[in-house]
Amino acid sequence: MEFIADILLAAGALGAGFYCFVLSRRLSRFTDLEKGVGGAVAVLSAQVDDLTRTLEAARKSANTSTESLEDLTGRAEDVAHRLELMIASMHDLPAGGSAPRLEDPGEPVFFRNARKGA
Repeated sequence: MEFIADILLAAGALGAGFYCFVLSRRLSRFTDLEKGVGGAVAVLSAQVDDLTRTLEAARKSANTSTESLEDLTGRAEDVAHRLELMIASMHDLPAGGSAPRLEDPGEPVFFRNARKGA
């Protein structure tokens, strides 16, 4: 009976040793940097770094675009204000649509001397 127990104990030890050998081989393949999970982690880490750089570049571009749009919006508001003033000043023109008459209509405007009337 002791002999059978010793044989079973030896068989159990050999089975445990074989199981440990198989696990060590699987673990070494699992952590392999080229094919295993280690390689996948390395690739994902590189992709995260690339995405971080891309995101930073996009953020800088968006900030530049925002500043440019704010400048253009300000300029457009100034032009709109000037146009409103011009339209408001058009109400002062005569209703007939003709230009105001000059004092001396016989003389062309571009030859008129400003000191002549003084």
